[in-house]
Amino acid sequence: MNRFMALYFLFLALLFVLFYAPTTELSLSLNEIQNRWTLIALDYFLQPEQLKGIEIWVNPHYKIVITQACNGMIPILFLFASILAYPSSIKHKIVWMIVGYVVFFIVNIARILWVVYITQNGEGHGDFHWSHDIVGNILLLCTGVGLFFTYIKTAGTKSL
Repeated sequence: MNRFMALYFLFLALLFVLFYAPTTELSLSLNEIQNRWTLIALDYFLQPEQLKGIEIWVNPHYKIVITQACNGMIPILFLFASILAYPSSIKHKIVWMIVGYVVFFIVNIARILWVVYITQNGEGHGDFHWSHDIVGNILLLCTGVGLFFTYIKTAGTKSL
């Protein structure tokens, strides 16, 4: 278990430095692509002209800004670090990293749409807080835990 935790934190640090923090051209490019994909997917579901650049207009006086922190990369990298640290075959790791990426991408789009819907049909900023910071983050957490448990169950190795 100590080995798993050490590897987990090592992989987590490496993944965040290489793929999330604005430290390299690679991380900047990956996050720009992820942001663009997120905005394209959101635009498909939002009302016409509701998405303007990186802003989702909830009403004429309130907008939600989609930043790098909204693109879903943070929970994806947490899952990837867990997968990389847990003993299984390279093929199994790659398959579950792809599955995890796709599932998190879809869940993140649904989370953002949920926040927009609640904020639009509620009382604005107060509803944004609980729908985004509490329910939205719990949704991402449960998704990650569920994916990792399923990954472990299908890994075919002894638990740590």
